[in-house]
Amino acid sequence: MRALGSVLFPPGKAGNVLRGAFGLLLPQSAAEEWFSPRGDGTQPSGFADSARPFVLRAGHLDGHRFSAGQEFTFAVHLFKAGDDGPRLLEETFRQAGQDGLGVGRGRAELLGIECRDVEVNLGRTAEATRIDVHFLTPTELKKDGAVAGRPEFPVLFARARDRVSRLMALYGSGAPELDYAGMGERAEAVRMVECTLHWEDIERRSGRTGQVHPLGGLVGRCSYEGNLGEFVPWLEAAQWTGVGRQTVWGKGAIAVTIL
Repeated sequence: MRALGSVLFPPGKAGNVLRGAFGLLLPQSAAEEWFSPRGDGTQPSGFADSARPFVLRAGHLDGHRFSAGQEFTFAVHLFKAGDDGPRLLEETFRQAGQDGLGVGRGRAELLGIECRDVEVNLGRTAEATRIDVHFLTPTELKKDGAVAGRPEFPVLFARARDRVSRLMALYGSGAPELDYAGMGERAEAVRMVECTLHWEDIERRSGRTGQVHPLGGLVGRCSYEGNLGEFVPWLEAAQWTGVGRQTVWGKGAIAVTIL
């Protein structure tokens, strides 16, 4: 997109700004499908509704102001096959730019979109005994119903596995057949050997309800050691899906590096 005036994205809220514009401008039938997919009663415990079929990647825009003439980009990861998704994105964000984005609703023009397919082979075994995981945006991983204070590997892997498996079941070829107990036991043997994290506090206020929602989470880097070969593909897939809570507007973005 190219800014036509001053476009300012609030710190920590660029994804939320884009999500709001996208949701408001989608046709009603598409909005329900993209933002309010209903569960069919077979969802795992804690997941009353189906996972949304997309996530936004706009953390690099947080706190940035773009003057007239400057260009900016963001990404949307789609998990549902079909030609309607890119078309809806193009039409919706073209209108969103005309209506205005961010603080002060600065106008912008959509210059175009680029689409590509990404495939991750979950069945392969990587050669990895140590990895770095960078938590690029605030991340909340739940364990036993509470937010985990540290992303110990069994918790990180379980949340990545559950997230990717749900999206496969809903929008892909079906839920994978996995040895959950065995993988869980092997994940317990992987150790966290280094961790540099801090908590970022961010809040958003709903324009529709006035409610305040926390958007904070852990940001930083952790290193893990162990027999990681079977787990790396799942974490690579989680780089595209996000992991943890509130992934739709960009939380839980991770980057995995094999050392």
